[in-house]
Amino acid sequence: MNAPAIEISGLTKRFGSFEAVHDVSFTAEAGRITGFLGPNGAGKSTTLRMLLGLVRPDTGTAYISGRPYRDLPSPARTVGAVIDSAAAHPSMTARDHLRTACALSGLPAARIDDVLAAVRAEDFSDRRIGAFSTGMRQRLSLATALLGEPEILVLDEPSNGLDPFGIAWLRGFLRDFVAGGRTVLLSSHVLSEVQQTIDDVVVIDRGRIRWRGSVSDLPDDQDLEQAFLSLLDEGARR
Repeated sequence: MNAPAIEISGLTKRFGSFEAVHDVSFTAEAGRITGFLGPNGAGKSTTLRMLLGLVRPDTGTAYISGRPYRDLPSPARTVGAVIDSAAAHPSMTARDHLRTACALSGLPAARIDDVLAAVRAEDFSDRRIGAFSTGMRQRLSLATALLGEPEILVLDEPSNGLDPFGIAWLRGFLRDFVAGGRTVLLSSHVLSEVQQTIDDVVVIDRGRIRWRGSVSDLPDDQDLEQAFLSLLDEGARR
C-alpha cells in the first residue's frame, strides 16, 4: 500500500514549560481536502511548522510522501505551503517576489505567468506588496506555493482576508486541485468558511486531537459548526 500523502505521528512540542502540541497524530490522503480545525492557539500552526521542518519536534514524526520534509529531493515540486502571507518583502512587486522564489527553488521563471493566472492575480502583479490587502497577499502566497507544480498543498488559514467572492473562488480552486488525485491540508478556525470545502476533519484544541474522521461521519449528524463546538466542550471536560 502507498503511504498517505501526509502522515503525522505522535508529535509533541514544548516551549519552556508550555506544551503547545501533545501526541498529535493524523493523516491526509491523496485526492482529498483535510481540514485541520481548532480555535486560535490550539496548536495548528505549530503542527504545520513541524511538518514543514520549520520547528523541531520534541518527539514524534511528520512525513510528506513518505519522507521528512528535509529529505525531500525537491521540496518545492512536492509540497507547496502557505504559512505566513506577510512574509513577502513590502518593497517588491508580486512578480519580483515570484521571480526570486523561482531562483531560490531552482524553478523556471516561465511558471510565473501561469501561477498569477491560476490565482487571478494578474491585475496587481506589478504593484508593490506593501500596498496589498490581506486578500491580495493570500493570493500571492498561494501563487508562490504553486510555482513547483506540487502534488500537495499545506495551507494555514488560507481564507483569511478573502471576501465572500474570494472564499467561493478558493473553494472551487481547491476542489479542482484535488480532482486529479492531489492533496490539500488546510487549517482554519473559521468553520463556516471551510464546511463546504473539506472532505475530512481533524479537530485540535489545547494541543490535543479531539476528533478525526470524514465530514460525513461527524457525530450526531450535526453540521460542522455544531459538531466542532460539542467536541471542544467534550475535550474541555476531560
